[in-house]
Amino acid sequence: MATPAQWLKGARPQTLPAAITPVIAGSGVAAYVDAFSWWRALLALVVSLALQVACNFANDYSDGIRGTDDDRVGPMRLVGSGAASPGAVKRAAFLCFGVAGIAGLALAAATSWWLVLVGVLCILAAWYYTGGKRPYGYAGLGEVMVFVFFGLVAVIGTTYVQSRTWEWAALWAAIGVGVQTTGILVTNNLRDIPTDRLSGKNTLAVRLGDTGTRTLYVVLMVIAAVALIGVAATTTWWALIGLGFLALAVPAVRVMTSGAVGPALIPALQQTGRAELVWAVLVAVPLMLA
Repeated sequence: MATPAQWLKGARPQTLPAAITPVIAGSGVAAYVDAFSWWRALLALVVSLALQVACNFANDYSDGIRGTDDDRVGPMRLVGSGAASPGAVKRAAFLCFGVAGIAGLALAAATSWWLVLVGVLCILAAWYYTGGKRPYGYAGLGEVMVFVFFGLVAVIGTTYVQSRTWEWAALWAAIGVGVQTTGILVTNNLRDIPTDRLSGKNTLAVRLGDTGTRTLYVVLMVIAAVALIGVAATTTWWALIGLGFLALAVPAVRVMTSGAVGPALIPALQQTGRAELVWAVLVAVPLMLA
């Protein structure tokens, strides 16, 4: 039976900034149009965090029963290491899905019931990333779905449940957040190319190869910087303060372009997550103060 510390590691707290940043960025845009609602933002945060942890447990379960995690380079996995049974990890995933669902239903009731459909799609996307007979994460579509759900859906959705309006700034913020979250996955999958290839997990990194994956990462970071211009052009030029994220993104790019492999890529993972959080905060604060 896994210890509380092992369950905490299995929840992968280091990935939680990817769930927090969309809510920060989306709430910043909502505040700019005088629509910020603390309790709606809080519910959106609960949904995002619960979905992230649920996705982590679901990934742990599905990869574990397939044997993909039998020889890992990265952090411990509950099922792959034998610390917890597949059934226990699966139940933990669905418990988190339930928490996200309850918070999502509250938001839908206060905003619009069609958001329930969006929530269902989010849960299905989280489960079938590595779950089911034909997981899309094994077919090289993980990065696309991460961009869509952790970027477009999460940021635009956070703004919408508060403002109930379409905001172009939310789209630009969603692009900026989405490409950086995608960058985290790209880095993770670059590290796992050798083991994923052996286990038949054909991620985008496996398909692109080492050089192509590193180039993709650089392109994503450039897009994140360009997206800031889009946010600034549709709100206030003070949003360009967000370029401060480059203080963390540039070192990550250096690691990615240095040819680092295996554990040597972990600093790039950490720096990318921190850069994304800084991007969101430095964009949101000027929007809230404008």
